[in-house]
Amino acid sequence: MLSAETLHQRGLEASNAGRHTAARRLLTRAAERAGDEPDLLARIEGSLAYVEAELGRPQEALSLCEQALARPGVSRRTKGVVTSQRGLLAMRRGDTRMAIRDLTTAIGQLDDDPVLEGRLRINRGNVHLQRGDVALAESDFATAREVLSAVEEPVLRAKATHNHGYALLLRGDLIGALRDMEDAAEVLAPLSVVSQAVGDQDRAEVLIAAGLAEQGVAALGLAARSYASRRLVQFQGEAELVRARTLLTADPGLARRVARHAARRFRARGSEAWALRADAVAVMAEVASGRTSPGVVEAADLLVPRLREHRLFVDASLVGLSAARALTAVGDAEQARRRLRSSRLPAAAPIGARLLERRAWGDLERLDGRLRHSFGHLRRGLTELHTWQSSFGSLDLQSGVAGHGRELALAGLALAVDDGRPSVVLEWSERTRSVASRVTPVRPPRDEAASAALSELRVLQAQEPAPGSAGERRMVELRRQVRELSWRGDGSHDLARPCSLAELQAGLGPDTALVAHVTSPYRLTALVVTQRRATVRALGQRSTLAALLGGLRADLDLASADLPARLAASVRDPLRWRLVELGGLLIDPVADLVGDRSVVLTPSARLAGIPWGCLPGLAGRSVTVAQSATGWLARRSTPLRLGSAGFVAGPRVPRAEAEVLDAARIWGGAKQGSVLSGPAATAAAVARLAGRVDVLHLAAHGRHSAENPLFSGVELVDGPWYGYDIEQVAPVPDVVLLSACEVGRSQVRHGAELLGMTAAWQHAGVRSVVAAVAAVNDAVAHDVLVGVHRGLRGGLDPAEALRSATASLPVDGPPCPLVAFS
Repeated sequence: MLSAETLHQRGLEASNAGRHTAARRLLTRAAERAGDEPDLLARIEGSLAYVEAELGRPQEALSLCEQALARPGVSRRTKGVVTSQRGLLAMRRGDTRMAIRDLTTAIGQLDDDPVLEGRLRINRGNVHLQRGDVALAESDFATAREVLSAVEEPVLRAKATHNHGYALLLRGDLIGALRDMEDAAEVLAPLSVVSQAVGDQDRAEVLIAAGLAEQGVAALGLAARSYASRRLVQFQGEAELVRARTLLTADPGLARRVARHAARRFRARGSEAWALRADAVAVMAEVASGRTSPGVVEAADLLVPRLREHRLFVDASLVGLSAARALTAVGDAEQARRRLRSSRLPAAAPIGARLLERRAWGDLERLDGRLRHSFGHLRRGLTELHTWQSSFGSLDLQSGVAGHGRELALAGLALAVDDGRPSVVLEWSERTRSVASRVTPVRPPRDEAASAALSELRVLQAQEPAPGSAGERRMVELRRQVRELSWRGDGSHDLARPCSLAELQAGLGPDTALVAHVTSPYRLTALVVTQRRATVRALGQRSTLAALLGGLRADLDLASADLPARLAASVRDPLRWRLVELGGLLIDPVADLVGDRSVVLTPSARLAGIPWGCLPGLAGRSVTVAQSATGWLARRSTPLRLGSAGFVAGPRVPRAEAEVLDAARIWGGAKQGSVLSGPAATAAAVARLAGRVDVLHLAAHGRHSAENPLFSGVELVDGPWYGYDIEQVAPVPDVVLLSACEVGRSQVRHGAELLGMTAAWQHAGVRSVVAAVAAVNDAVAHDVLVGVHRGLRGGLDPAEALRSATASLPVDGPPCPLVAFS
């Protein structure tokens, strides 16, 4: 017959593996066999209390703890263990005050046992997280990890590491969070389905913070289903609560329904504090949906003190901010200001919460007519966001987190357009441009793990594995690895302030005009800046633009084909009409201000796919498309390096080899290793060539990945060369010419950041990229790009070289959608 000690141990093992019904049976038998050993019986009751709580019997769990603590003859150590269990139960039901008290008492009673101290600090750290005390939580997890390093407890140490990562997530260190969670997952994920689900859920929150909401929500769904299959109602509710928060902006109606469902789960378990947190999200969703009735404000006012009673101060502040926004929306400035003053967030609040606070104050000050103060709040919020963005070395992360500030940016831009002063419109035009253009790039050291994953991915993608096959599943895993490895590089923390109007005018020169196209929710506006003048001009309705852009790329792709003469006009005439209409909307209204100058454009992200040189008002002139005026000025501060060139011809492109050989002759012929074609055009060889030339020309088939634009690439002999491969190139050329269909396209991310091969080259430090925004005819690509090389060799900048090369194209021939990006 098994002893009480053996049954107790087996019960603990079953509980740790998530098999709580089996654990309850084993621990009940252990208690029956404990006899007159009060200390052993108390320990068994403490373990059984945890299992009862996990099975949805919180009152039975608390009674077991009280019973064990009241039993005579229980040692100080065992009392510490049971007190810690009672604290854990309090934590699970959201009673953070009692949880902190019991866990702190237990730590004092058990500080001679590093294993128990580590476990208790992990639990107390989790309570600090519930209360929003991120710094205290981080300290507890770090101490637990340190204490557990001295003993053979890899699982507990991994839990401390994982939770430390979660604390880092809450204070905005996504790189550190992901690193800790990945390290811990190697130990925790194999333990059980539930353990893996907990890790996946927290990692999903990192993905969501990084702007990958779709992937994050999918991971949350998987975790919730794992919890449901094992009837872990508390965990299931927590996953739903995270999902509801994620949906607040994209689908507030669904967010409200999910939050209310989570609240019902928590209340069924007696977890009132968790239910109140779900109530808070439901109220925030009501306001985000546009519901501003007195009933919503009343519900918020009733909820705030209950949240504060449970020391959920960040949640309370967010509900108060939502009430203030509802009152602002109905014009009650006095009551809105009162709510805002009583809802100030703690300094350690997550950045999304701090940005919401800035937006609420900005809206209120605008309602009161205090526009300077409104601009100030919006400006400070975006500066805080952009400073955070500059801490990431990864373009993927920099662009992903931009979505946190989308509402602030749109509010500031709308205010600026209403204000109408050129200096104000320029400032907010720049603040809403790609932040990557104002961050000093950091070239990370070569990452061997990332290089190996990219090489394997290249081989697999070339094999085109069948959907659902092992090969496809491996490709999905490799893409995840590459993406997350790219996140680990630190940023420069060096963010250039937006240039002023005076600085821009001083840098333009007499023969250049800058046109900044600004897209606000309903209107199109242009700011035109020359050396002596700056003018803001209304262009029209955004709806007109949407209709014209709808079929643009399809028309461009179709018109690029080699067509019989009898079909050419019928195919290309609709495109010409569309381009004339776009020019009439975007360029003709400012033609008198631009005159005959060269043009620098800083279009909004919505306009990223326009072939600007094809618009009638810009045909025949030098056109540079810049990420921002600030970035363009910075790039002009030093001359282009145009001393050497390298050329790559990819496979299965009929004119690629002729194109690169003709271009190479302009630079003195195919010097040793400067032209790669056939079997020599491998990814490794192209990377080496890119690192030693000033101008790089890639003629190859291109592939745009809408799912993740940094997996767009050009086809080489051994497979695709991706946007992520560019991060492994050092140093980079000054000028890159991409003679490949599609890779000049960019994806507009939530937050109006552009991502793709062009952006990847620019983020790496390339000064100018000449690329097509749509399919380009082979003969046109050959003739124009050879002409561009002729201009570069003669000392022209890329935009002027492109103008010169396109000057002789027939007006009735295939379009040339090549653009000079800077």
